[in-house]
Amino acid sequence: MTEVSGEDLSNRLATRAVHAGKIADPLAGAVMTPIYQTSTYVQEGLGRHKGYEYARTRNPTREALERNVAALEGGRHGFAFGSGLGALDAVMKLLSAGDHVVCGENVYGGTHRQMTHIWARLGLAFTFVDTADPQRIVDAVTPATRMIFVETPTNPLMRLCDLAATGAIARRAQALFVVDNTFATPCFQRPIEHGADVVLHSTTKYLNGHSDMVGGLLVVQRGDLAERIGFIQNASGAVPGPFDCWLALRGTKTLALRMRQHDASGRRIAQWLEAHPRVERVYYPGLPSHPQHALACRQMSGFGGMVSLELGTLERARRFVERTKIFALAESLGGVESLVGHPASMTHASVPREMREAMGLTDSLVRLSIGIEDVEDLIADLDQALA
Repeated sequence: MTEVSGEDLSNRLATRAVHAGKIADPLAGAVMTPIYQTSTYVQEGLGRHKGYEYARTRNPTREALERNVAALEGGRHGFAFGSGLGALDAVMKLLSAGDHVVCGENVYGGTHRQMTHIWARLGLAFTFVDTADPQRIVDAVTPATRMIFVETPTNPLMRLCDLAATGAIARRAQALFVVDNTFATPCFQRPIEHGADVVLHSTTKYLNGHSDMVGGLLVVQRGDLAERIGFIQNASGAVPGPFDCWLALRGTKTLALRMRQHDASGRRIAQWLEAHPRVERVYYPGLPSHPQHALACRQMSGFGGMVSLELGTLERARRFVERTKIFALAESLGGVESLVGHPASMTHASVPREMREAMGLTDSLVRLSIGIEDVEDLIADLDQALA
């Protein structure tokens, strides 16, 4: 189990991002955490070792990343996994057959797929609701509810969940409150401060920020949860390799700096798109026109670089995503480069069409991940693609 020390928790976020989780290098005094590329460790004798026996269980590079992200989230324990869905898999293993989960309807398509195609077959029950409305969460809770799982902002409709209100609902139901904080990152939102029991990240996205690794991470505050997740992490073995952990740790060092630019450009582009005559609707919590803008201002310190837009028809959406030059048509998000995606056929293709349409995830919806390029160049690219 990787636990954050009190010293790690003493600094502001940008300082934590650079320094939290570091380990001293006794060999050469390396400033950067070394990559411990090993599968096993020499033991001094039977039952005597330096805390490391086998790399699935513990690896110093992985532990540095776990401590770093836990410190950023204001948690005590971090657990790294081979992907965001690997982290979700571990969360689901906290439950038992017959348990019920209330989940946001507009979660990442892979989350919905894992829940409905794997865990439902193994005895878990799921109710998907619009978690923007706390009353719908209350109405969905049953005596068997053991978990409330939300994303905020959601992917790709940018709906918000009132974290404090939902945390109170989860406590009354004696259910675990799990928050996917991938879009907001700990720079702009820290769910543990609002009552979350578990915070989930796809480290592939903003935490790494360079589109060159795949990973996931869980952060918790409670010791009992940490014991259970640590057991699952070791027993299931879905851990990342040390090089991927090193890449993510390199990424978190510039997280605060990158997120400031993602946020500034996201706000500017969202405002520009909202005024464009060929854009029917813009989804971005930083816009005053967003129905939950006041909540966003209350529980977030920034709005990030994810923007979705409604273009009216599939053909217009197709022309747009195929005409951009700086925005690359690709899956994923959160890198330094700008990406454009078509959720209905890409990230959310596994969600049933009727469910997508009911929540407003249309075939004409496009999602942008705003990178750190010059914002004037990005606007020019969008303008020519919309022309």
